[in-house]
Amino acid sequence: MKEKTSVQKLILGFQHVLAMFGATVLVPALTGLNTSITLFCAGAGTLIFHSVTKRKVPVFLGSSFAFMGGVISIIGDSRMGDPDYLDKLAAVKGALMVAGFVYVLVALLIKCIGYEKVNKLLPPIVTGPIIIVIGLRLSGSGITNATTWNGVYNPKCLIVTGVVLATIIGFSVYAKGIFNLMPILFGIIAGFIVSGILGFTDFTAVKEANFIAFTDKSIMQQILLPPTFKTEAILALAPIALVTIIEHVGDITTNGAVVGQNFFEDPGVHRTILGDGLATMFAGLLGGPANTTYGENTGVLAVTKNYDPSIIRIAAVIAMILGIFGKIGGVITSIPSVVSGAISIVLYGMISAVGARILINSKINLGSSRNLMIAALILVVGIGCDSLPVAGGVTISGLALAALFGIILAQILPEKEDAYLS
Repeated sequence: MKEKTSVQKLILGFQHVLAMFGATVLVPALTGLNTSITLFCAGAGTLIFHSVTKRKVPVFLGSSFAFMGGVISIIGDSRMGDPDYLDKLAAVKGALMVAGFVYVLVALLIKCIGYEKVNKLLPPIVTGPIIIVIGLRLSGSGITNATTWNGVYNPKCLIVTGVVLATIIGFSVYAKGIFNLMPILFGIIAGFIVSGILGFTDFTAVKEANFIAFTDKSIMQQILLPPTFKTEAILALAPIALVTIIEHVGDITTNGAVVGQNFFEDPGVHRTILGDGLATMFAGLLGGPANTTYGENTGVLAVTKNYDPSIIRIAAVIAMILGIFGKIGGVITSIPSVVSGAISIVLYGMISAVGARILINSKINLGSSRNLMIAALILVVGIGCDSLPVAGGVTISGLALAALFGIILAQILPEKEDAYLS
């Protein structure tokens, strides 16, 4: 593929930022953490991840939803300005740093035992359905955003969604050269214009934001706040890391399948887990939410077929700039949720399609009773189960549960001669 110019890479990086932005800023909005700090930590965390993984894995790290319930259980309804908020935030900072350290310990364990043993736990009959589940689990939020406004179904949303989807499909299938690599960006632009005509745009966030967000004393107060390590907060957040590590492995498997490389071997899954953990520790230190690998950006890779990791790093720098300069971030925030939802329909669908492609390329025989049983249980548990309470307020997601089911079944059910098509 022809080398991209600096301007082209900048535009492609911006496209990745637009894909991750909605989900990344939603977590602080729901938990009471600061949006500017969150964006800065997402960008910086992504750069940390790329440094640890030898700059080979095209992954963007954004806010993790998995830790959201635990953070809310600590902070509650308290917000900046309340007398007890900083004490609670300090406890969250410490607990997230410990959660990130759990990643580090698991990475060291995998380094010691070897990635081959981890790889054996995840044959194609397990990874294929898991990747399908990752996309389909996300699809509900995409459909909701694409068809509703302020939580209520609105027929006008279908017009916006239709324009966005038509634009993305048109540029993906028919455009040539650099334009073929930017269907998401053009879809957002088209959706933004139609949303403006239909009255869905709101620029309040631009008006209210400080030009330089970090000049706000309250933001610097949160960043410089020393973390505290309280047992109850640590117990609320640290165990969740064991669940999100399983999801991380699924995301890296998906990313590798899209790109066509085995990231378990090079740079090694121990490095990707370590990078994710260090990024989460950094976010915890500054007061941002835990970081996680983002399926939205893997979806962008699948749509554009441009896998250059340097473009993700450009996106990371842009995210940091958006965190620092509040007005610029406010412009991105003004993109209507219906546009983000329409984009998500394509991105999440592409992820699931990659899972199906793994099954096909690996010549998995779904006529085999063993294979059919493994795939069936992964799909139903992963899609049908939102989360399962474990203990002490800790829950395991349906995705992690499905992965466990698949791994266990693949190990205990003997592989017969009919497992693969000839």
